[in-house]
Amino acid sequence: MKTIIIAGNIGKNAETRATQGGDKVTSWTVAVEDRTGQDKRTLWFDCSLWGKRGEALAPYLTKGGKVTVAGDLSTREYEGKTYLTLRADQVTLMGGKQDNGDGYQERPPINDKAMQAPPRDDLEADSIPF
Repeated sequence: MKTIIIAGNIGKNAETRATQGGDKVTSWTVAVEDRTGQDKRTLWFDCSLWGKRGEALAPYLTKGGKVTVAGDLSTREYEGKTYLTLRADQVTLMGGKQDNGDGYQERPPINDKAMQAPPRDDLEADSIPF
């Protein structure tokens, strides 16, 4: 396993597909600027995230957004070209422009209640020893 962390701009909106076995995979591309002295080039990574996490993140992984992705790096060959692929373990949204090709696109609202930990009735403020 080769773990890598990249940070860059999303090149196209994420797509979620189902495999023949019924598993869901969400995929998108990330452009990472690579500088060596005055030379500058862009490295493109084909990223994928399997399961419900990928499905939940797909609406937020839109073209022009900034993202940091950590995961397993590999390559694939297609028609004589080598492509960098990253099977994501962690995805962090960094903000940035949300463009659907014809202008500004607002991100879907985040359900704040779904992001909060459930209340714990068994703990009271007075029972915490510090």
